[in-house]
Amino acid sequence: QHSVTPPPTPLCGKMDMDIIAAARSYIDRIVSHKALRKESNVGKMLILDAYTTQVVANVYSQTQILENDFYLVEQLGSDHEPMPHLKAAVFVRPTAENVAILSREFADPQFKEYHLFFSNILSLDLLQALAESDEHEVVKQVQEFYGDFIAVNEDLFTLNMGDSLRLSAPSGGFDTTAIFDRTAQGLLSVLLSMKVEPSQIRYQGGSQMAQRLAVEIDKRIQGDGIFHFTRQEGPMLLILDRKCDPVTPLLSQWTYQAMVHELLGLNNNRVVLKGAPNVSKEMEEVVLSSTQDAFFAQQRHANFGDLAGSIKELLDDFQKNKKLNENITSVEDMQSFMERYPAFRSQSHNVSKHVALMTELSRLVNHCSLMDVSQLEQDLACNDEHSSQFKELMSSIRAEHIKSADKLRLAILYVLRYEEMANVAQLKRELIDGGVPQHKVDIMDVVLQYAGKAQRAPGLYGDRSFMSRMAKNLQTGLNGVENVYTQHQPLMMGTLDAAIKGKLRESAYPAIGPIPGAQPRSIVVFIVGGATYEEGTKVAEMNASNPGVQVLLGGNTIHNSVSFLEELKVL
Repeated sequence: QHSVTPPPTPLCGKMDMDIIAAARSYIDRIVSHKALRKESNVGKMLILDAYTTQVVANVYSQTQILENDFYLVEQLGSDHEPMPHLKAAVFVRPTAENVAILSREFADPQFKEYHLFFSNILSLDLLQALAESDEHEVVKQVQEFYGDFIAVNEDLFTLNMGDSLRLSAPSGGFDTTAIFDRTAQGLLSVLLSMKVEPSQIRYQGGSQMAQRLAVEIDKRIQGDGIFHFTRQEGPMLLILDRKCDPVTPLLSQWTYQAMVHELLGLNNNRVVLKGAPNVSKEMEEVVLSSTQDAFFAQQRHANFGDLAGSIKELLDDFQKNKKLNENITSVEDMQSFMERYPAFRSQSHNVSKHVALMTELSRLVNHCSLMDVSQLEQDLACNDEHSSQFKELMSSIRAEHIKSADKLRLAILYVLRYEEMANVAQLKRELIDGGVPQHKVDIMDVVLQYAGKAQRAPGLYGDRSFMSRMAKNLQTGLNGVENVYTQHQPLMMGTLDAAIKGKLRESAYPAIGPIPGAQPRSIVVFIVGGATYEEGTKVAEMNASNPGVQVLLGGNTIHNSVSFLEELKVL
């Protein structure tokens, strides 16, 4: 029934749990499949759905697909003339909707033959429907390639699902069946893609949704023999809930990838700069991908202060190459210039892109007074100093140079910390007087209903001395000095630290089934409701400083403060 593919080859041998390598290995196998080898007069076509388009785009460029002799890439269900001279490789999610589109297509085949690759487990009834509709016998194979997630970094993935905060909404006024099922499918696909069965499943105590998902994952693993890999001891699967740490998605960010997402939006590796001052036409939308941009892969976790120096080095290196290209005095020079030119042009575009991004980030930091805002955010997230923080908060809310969105974030961070003593009504009046629209101010109530003290697990403002100590160990700080902008540590990091040392308390993080005696060597963390790039950076730092342990982080989505508050607004 199932076609299980061999384990992926780790990228550069760097880590066993490399989620980019896992996703890419499936695309490699589709585009180079022996049944799709080039034949005279028969070309090939890659057909994707909206979701698998994102899966592929994050690990493979259009050029790489075309280099494998694909004539075209198109969306499932597109209208076109019959193309009997082409074979179709179809990589789509195993949904009833996709199977219905394929069944209609098989009644009147547009291609010579079809090779079907589903991105997750295909149910028997859908397989039956496909078999019955293939009257012309054009389907040559049906396989399951478990790429039902978006790989962002080697150690970070997302399911790209909106509205996942509803899973833990207190009102329960939503039907979350489809969102829950999709979450379980995506997480199982990640485990299958790396050929691992968890050695233990732990979940955040105090979160009914984390418990429900843990039970569901365990049930599906036990019910399907496909998960029983004998290769090695599997990872710990740790399921957390976003509502237990509502602070991290609300903070300004100071590392490259996180900062771009917070200030400009980074979705499916794309950044829109259209509308920013002095941005050229070709820079209005740029691709920022760690698989296609070596500079970004190297600098994505760099802090803002160090980043400017790295971009200057990139620019200097480019200027040297440019000079080399200007000294053309002979035919040989011309020839070597033509050989260098494609790489030079690509380097030129890359340098322009990073300079444009850095310029716009710097402009926004100054224009929105983000240094001042961030200092107070960090203070509210990390320290208990009510009277001085309240005074600063009031002056920020009344300040004309601070954006209304930033005033709201500061107020929410304040009420989360001082929920029991905060005068929320007074704060709302101040926000409205400070120019924040009423419908935005009302989000404060929703935040407390979703993630207030009564809703979340204990520990959000717990042992901060341990957190600050950890922060000092991990950070280098802007301009190399320890600084006030990066003292915050996401709650998850304390949990991971305890898990790695084998000290995760079962009362706080219950287990499904027995707990092995050994400390885990690998951990897959999944945050119901969405992860953040700050957490992604901290996991990357943890992986770099603990070579014996690998952590892979994922979530329903990757939030910035805008997406987090937008989802909260509709709860």
